[in-house]
Amino acid sequence: MLTRIEVDGFKNLLGFSVELGPFTCIAGPNGTGKSNVFDVIRFLSLLTDHEMVEAARLLRSDEERSADPRELFWTDGVERADTIRMAVEMIVPKKVHDDFGRAAVPSSTFLRYELELGYEAPSGLATLGSLRLLREELTHITLGDAANHLRFPHRANSFRRDVVINKRAGTAFISTTKDNDDNLVIQIHQDGGSRGQPRPSPGRTSPRTIVNTVTTSSDPTILAAKREMQSWRALALEPSAMRRPDRFIERAQVAANGAHLAAALYRMAHSPKDPEKPGRAFSKEEIEVHAAAVYARVAMRLSRLLGVRSVRVDRDDRYERLTLEIQEHGGGFLPARSLSEGTLRFLALILLDEDPESLGLICMEEPENGIHPARMEAMVSLVGEMAVDPDRAPGDDNPMRQVVVNTHSPRFLQIVHQPGTPWSQEILFAKTATVRRPSGRVARALRLVPLSGSWRCTPEERGLSVAQMLPYLTQVTGSTGDLTELLASDQR
Repeated sequence: MLTRIEVDGFKNLLGFSVELGPFTCIAGPNGTGKSNVFDVIRFLSLLTDHEMVEAARLLRSDEERSADPRELFWTDGVERADTIRMAVEMIVPKKVHDDFGRAAVPSSTFLRYELELGYEAPSGLATLGSLRLLREELTHITLGDAANHLRFPHRANSFRRDVVINKRAGTAFISTTKDNDDNLVIQIHQDGGSRGQPRPSPGRTSPRTIVNTVTTSSDPTILAAKREMQSWRALALEPSAMRRPDRFIERAQVAANGAHLAAALYRMAHSPKDPEKPGRAFSKEEIEVHAAAVYARVAMRLSRLLGVRSVRVDRDDRYERLTLEIQEHGGGFLPARSLSEGTLRFLALILLDEDPESLGLICMEEPENGIHPARMEAMVSLVGEMAVDPDRAPGDDNPMRQVVVNTHSPRFLQIVHQPGTPWSQEILFAKTATVRRPSGRVARALRLVPLSGSWRCTPEERGLSVAQMLPYLTQVTGSTGDLTELLASDQR
């Protein structure tokens, strides 16, 4: 779970910071750069699996894979930032597995990760520059400080004490220093504490971060941080991907583009678990009963939104293919390729919500796209309910899942802010602010401003009332008619 982000020098993120809870709605007009928040999250996730320069390229579209990594650095066309500084605070899983399938238990689960990158100009025959590692730190947040760092509303007894564990004493897990020749050295410290000598690695010449290079259970806390960041993904549902049938060998989990709906549902339906007897074998009859219950539950949830009678996955052993099918009222079963985009979007989100193995951070860009306005309230409820309930301990019935939504829809914002909803205070409004650079030049940067009276407000940041947000919203809609109820609910 990502609880805080700090960024300086990445695109239009200058001196930027934001705290996140289980569910966050980032709203505001286009052009403010609010998508850059998703980009920095995705970039940190990509760094765990790829070399730094490749992660920068993957952040671009396929047509721009040769883009210069310098484009990640803030610029106003005249001046460009020399470095990118990023820091995140996160709650990591209590148990992970390394690349060899061995279990690893971190000594601390509430961590702070800091990273500083610089730009290396091309030399020789190279036409593109590269990124260099300037600093990398991984430290723990103590149990005593946890309450001050987790400011979103939650139950300490059932939630915080379950997810925040610390058995660490002493130094950082990763630290940065310099040797006698003033060369940068990144050090990995033993997970048991300050005992033993740290393992040094050269910093400036490393093409990867240290977190990226950890693959075994010998460094369980660093590995847990890596697994947590690997779970951060941006959901961009594509109708063509959601409509495709799956082969038996496909990964049985909903992908970021919505692919593998059939494989994911089939796995959930045909893989029952007994929490009291883990690993026990189930009879064919028990599996059939479980599958029928899963299909019925998914169909019931979908029927609340659309005219759906039943859902199933057709298994074709001859062609080793799984096809998702839906039966509408008064008709036969239709394959996924015949379903509307809105139906597929709802179904993908329901499967993500139903799947206890679907964990981590999900970023959603404009989830209202493709949804009929009459179904908008159902979409907001579905997206919000996907997030972990911070009043209960996480588990199979309350997966440790976090949702961050990016929208410019006033209607979406209005529904989120309705009094009585669990998310009414989880709005951050994107605006452009002016900041002064060290050179003295004035730059335009993104700021996310909370609603006044919400938990993110401080004496320095009092937040915006809904009435103050109105001018920004009318830039999008050109009308204030659909905001009457929203403004009526404003207590200021």
